[in-house]
Amino acid sequence: MKAAVLREPGKPLSVEEISIDKPKAHEVLIRTAACGLCHSDLHFINGSYPHPLPAIPGHEAAGIVEAVGEEVRSVKVGDAVVSCLSAFCGHCEFCVTGRMSLCLGGDTRRAPDDKSRMAQADGTPVNQMLNLSAFAEQMLIHENACVA
Repeated sequence: MKAAVLREPGKPLSVEEISIDKPKAHEVLIRTAACGLCHSDLHFINGSYPHPLPAIPGHEAAGIVEAVGEEVRSVKVGDAVVSCLSAFCGHCEFCVTGRMSLCLGGDTRRAPDDKSRMAQADGTPVNQMLNLSAFAEQMLIHENACVA
């Protein structure tokens, strides 16, 4: 897929070919239909908000679900969805007390020793910004990071 990659703060994004993994448990693959440019994206791009690079920005997006991993119950293939940067695990202290926006559960991301959701042609991981990375043709995200 093609994606706009941030390689260096203050420099233009580069459109590159990036590989994207298949959805694992609780993950959803979405074909991006539209994405806004938020001022917080600009803060990442100009370096005001530090982030591991290379990374793909973008978090205000809409698209169509193309594939779902095991155990996904909230959306199905063909659903039109919008993304949400406040993904929640559903079982940490904050989630079970109704404060999902404060979720600290790592279940919404892949483990550091697991295969990256996105990678460069040589296999080098590309970081996911705000667990979405919507400046791309596709997004691979946790099911709780989108709503039909």
